[in-house]
Amino acid sequence: MVSVTVNTFKPLFSSTFLNPHPALSLPLHSPFPKQPHKPISATLTPPSNPQHRQLYQPFRPPTTSPLPAQFRSLDLSSRIDILANRLGLWFEYAPLIPTLIRDGFSPSSIEESTGISGVEQNRLVVAAQVRDSLLQSNTDPEILSSFDTGGAELLYEIRLLSAQQRAAAASYIVEQRFDAKGAQDLARAMKDFPRRRGDKGWESFDYALPGDCLSFMYYRQSREHNNPSEERTAALEQALRVALTEKAKSRILEDLEGTGEGKGGKERDMEYGVRVPVVRLKIGEVAEASSVVVLPVCRAEEMEVGILEAPWECRSEGEFGVVVAEKAWKRWVVLPGWTPVMELGKGGVAVSFGDARALPWKANRWYKEEAILVVADRGRKEVAADDGFYLVAVDSGGRGALKVERGSALKEMGVKESLGTVVLVVRPPREDTDDQLSDEDWE
Repeated sequence: MVSVTVNTFKPLFSSTFLNPHPALSLPLHSPFPKQPHKPISATLTPPSNPQHRQLYQPFRPPTTSPLPAQFRSLDLSSRIDILANRLGLWFEYAPLIPTLIRDGFSPSSIEESTGISGVEQNRLVVAAQVRDSLLQSNTDPEILSSFDTGGAELLYEIRLLSAQQRAAAASYIVEQRFDAKGAQDLARAMKDFPRRRGDKGWESFDYALPGDCLSFMYYRQSREHNNPSEERTAALEQALRVALTEKAKSRILEDLEGTGEGKGGKERDMEYGVRVPVVRLKIGEVAEASSVVVLPVCRAEEMEVGILEAPWECRSEGEFGVVVAEKAWKRWVVLPGWTPVMELGKGGVAVSFGDARALPWKANRWYKEEAILVVADRGRKEVAADDGFYLVAVDSGGRGALKVERGSALKEMGVKESLGTVVLVVRPPREDTDDQLSDEDWE
């Protein structure tokens, strides 16, 4: 399978804030009046339903921390002057921005009055909120003081982390003297780490340590390059520099020294070959991915007919990387360049199930009602590993159905060949991503 690098055009958004006062209602008159025109009167008409007012109001930044004492009695012109001249520390004058919004200013009018762009306004307000959360988490005052000058750009990058993660990330950023790009990479690594469960080497890194999360990101990126190659070695060396635990360092050194490719490495590959990662697709993850994989999709109700007829290969052609399949097909899915799908050769296919009951998961789990995609390798049909998972067609109540079965169960039934080896299970995007499947959930 050829991975396709995509350049995604992201629309540029500029936040707008409506005046909080209700709109003026102007009575309409006939275009052909029989009598002389009467003066048009304007009356304030409040919305008949308060819910409609909330529905059409644009996003407003949440209120930040209370204004510092020296700013509370200021009039409008004084607040604008403080922002225009950056008088004080950034987290002290940042709360002045929402007060201007409440007074009817828009981001563009604030920019005209103060010279602070809409992007910077948002950064200051959000970073001040992050700093407040660190203060409430009893973060070391010395760590907090490190962000007094130019810290808004750094704290803004860790906004999506939990309060506990923010405290750990802030300490690590100060310790490593990261710039905004380094803080962004760290935040992404910490946010992404739980979702990578099942990736090769994942268990060797400690989720509670920011350095190990960042190290695993570099370690995972090293596997996207050829072995051997300068890019792969550079990524592994970078992973080793930031790794904190001895277990993580040992794992990286194995790959650097090539010992992971020997006997031990082969055994480890076999171990991972029979473990099926279950991942939830993150909203916007495909757009942010540096490489993607395009797979044909079959519906489970199509049985083996759809799997057999689906294209076996698609490739990218030309300077634009146009995807070309060997034959026409109606349904396709684009997945991020996760290791299991990147390692697929010819014969990769995704099967869509209406719910997860086709999987050997334990009972009484709420997500059994959730739609899933099962990615299988049709080039590996042999039922080889007892702990492997395979896509098969079974007779269920007189009706045929596709199902995922463990290798040991198939061997007991005398089944030696399947429709394909399952390499990945994908769950649909949702806001809450803290419900990853554990090994104990597989029956």
